[in-house]
Amino acid sequence: MLDFFEGKVTVPSTLTYDTLRFGEFEDFPETSEPVWILGKEYNALTEKEDILSDVTSRLWFTYRKNFPPIGGTGPTSDTGWGCMLRCGQMILGEALVCRHLGRDWRWARGQKQREEYISILNAFIDKKDSYYSIHQIAQMGVGEGKPIGQWYGPNTVAQVLKKLAVFDTWSRLVVHVAMDNTVVIEEIKRLCMPWLDAAGACCDTETVGELNGCLEGACALAEEETALWRPLVLLIPLRLGLSDINEAYIEPLKQCFMLPQSLGVIGGKPNSAHYFIGYVGEELIYLDPHTTQPAVEPCEDSQVPDETYHCQHPPCRMHICELDPSIAAVGWKSRKCVLRHSFTVDISKLKFFSTNTDVRNYFSDSDRLERFFDSEDEEFEILSL
Repeated sequence: MLDFFEGKVTVPSTLTYDTLRFGEFEDFPETSEPVWILGKEYNALTEKEDILSDVTSRLWFTYRKNFPPIGGTGPTSDTGWGCMLRCGQMILGEALVCRHLGRDWRWARGQKQREEYISILNAFIDKKDSYYSIHQIAQMGVGEGKPIGQWYGPNTVAQVLKKLAVFDTWSRLVVHVAMDNTVVIEEIKRLCMPWLDAAGACCDTETVGELNGCLEGACALAEEETALWRPLVLLIPLRLGLSDINEAYIEPLKQCFMLPQSLGVIGGKPNSAHYFIGYVGEELIYLDPHTTQPAVEPCEDSQVPDETYHCQHPPCRMHICELDPSIAAVGWKSRKCVLRHSFTVDISKLKFFSTNTDVRNYFSDSDRLERFFDSEDEEFEILSL
């Protein structure tokens, strides 16, 4: 596995959950404090089974071995280098579950699955022609300056997912990566409502009849709600401190998991990437990709071998202060009506601009001086307090 900051090669470690069993929940905190999982609140004292069911229903992508060689001649396993790629798969997998099955969907061992679920799972199977396979992510990363087999950071995986989502015509997701601590609302509107450009062009017409005809034509494209608003996955690469997370960001980071639009956070600590889905007290709850499982063959029937894609063990936890400050927070917008400034303002104090705003006026010399984090892997904006 490549070292997070220096790129040093270390001996990879592989975790195993063989000694754990589904339902073993004794180590989970006996606390009256709420447990938050991707926008849903639970009581740790009375709803442990519900917490387990929610965590288990998230798609769990881990290291795999014995899959077809990446690029035809490349590696047949991603053990030791693919943890951030797998976390990227998990965050996008959650977006597809929300898109096609809904946030309240639950997985259960051995039950017959819906066709949409099978289609989602097949999009991540470890083969070259799956939309979001390790093969596609690794090869697309080459264009981002990452040779196959090299460790990714949160920003790199965000950029790769943005490119891959373009080819997924079934889901029609818009993946937008907000850089430089800035979200431009008009950019998102143009991406998620492309028909606005057509309607706007009609504003130059001289007759009311032509205008009405154009707008009616645009609305005719929207027999389904998703035609008016393409679902948005908003990825926000952030650096919440220098070598350690700044305490000022701990509460805003917790609030991220309380929002119903949240898809979680990808990040971790040096040598170890995780997919964070919630918190309890001062501990983050996460899915860990660091266990190697055999590759699974694609399947088109309803009995797809899917048990290894759901973590049926007590959820992992770590103290929030152990989190490396380099993260990517991810949000989900399925409809136009839920696009509100408060989503990212409350979480990370991001700046919002309109296209008629001179962005340069909002960055002082002191802001620019904070851009001193020099990494070959990532570029981040250190947030102003």
